[in-house]
Amino acid sequence: MSGAQSLPDPAMMAEDADDLGGRSRSGWFTEGMRQAMSGPMLVVAVSLLSVGGLARDAGFSVEIAVASTILLWAGPAQVLFFGAVAAKTSWPIIALTISLSSVRFVPMVVSLLPMLRTKRTSLPTLMLAAHCIAVTVWAEGMRRIPLVPRDGRMAFFFGFSLICFVGTSISTAVGFLLIGELPRPLAAGLLFMTPIYFIATLTRNAKRPIDAWALVLGLAAAPLTEAFAPRGLDLMVLGLTAGTGAWLIQRHLDARMRA
Repeated sequence: MSGAQSLPDPAMMAEDADDLGGRSRSGWFTEGMRQAMSGPMLVVAVSLLSVGGLARDAGFSVEIAVASTILLWAGPAQVLFFGAVAAKTSWPIIALTISLSSVRFVPMVVSLLPMLRTKRTSLPTLMLAAHCIAVTVWAEGMRRIPLVPRDGRMAFFFGFSLICFVGTSISTAVGFLLIGELPRPLAAGLLFMTPIYFIATLTRNAKRPIDAWALVLGLAAAPLTEAFAPRGLDLMVLGLTAGTGAWLIQRHLDARMRA
């Protein structure tokens, strides 16, 4: 009938409905906070204790030290920043060095953001999520986020990231106050916890041969890229080289299985 109202398409209604797995977004936000407190936050927080000490050595206040954690959100970049300031390096060189050191986050952002994004996700939300991505958050996110319903992922991710931000901010301030009590070797060892945790997480997440091959090739090629790749781009070169090599090996193995 021409005057009758058309009924909504059930398929379109299902597509538009939120996929939250029986929880609200606030529920997934809280779940992200809970999972971060189960271990990841502690590891990343302890690793940034030494950053506060470096900030104090460079003559900065505790507020600047904490702000560097929130704004830079990368332990190596913070070490470069405060070390360069202490060495009286020019500000343009410091900015260039920090930018190059952060190139390593590009593959992480490219791989994780599509898992978080929905059709209704705004650009500012994506930009904030990109800023929240760090080594520990990325490694844990790649393992935990696929288990969360699509529409709850962004809330879960922000809850997880918030706890990591809070924990590292507190540890940065504590490290600033403990600089006189924290031996240099111990401070360096604490900062080294992040890459160790990162490698352990990647090993735990390796479920296919290509994952294992990428990890093995990456560890084997790391000394070469450190020695010969352009400074600041070594991790990106390493990732592209090891990842491509793992893909070629997996392709060869698949071809042999089909033969």
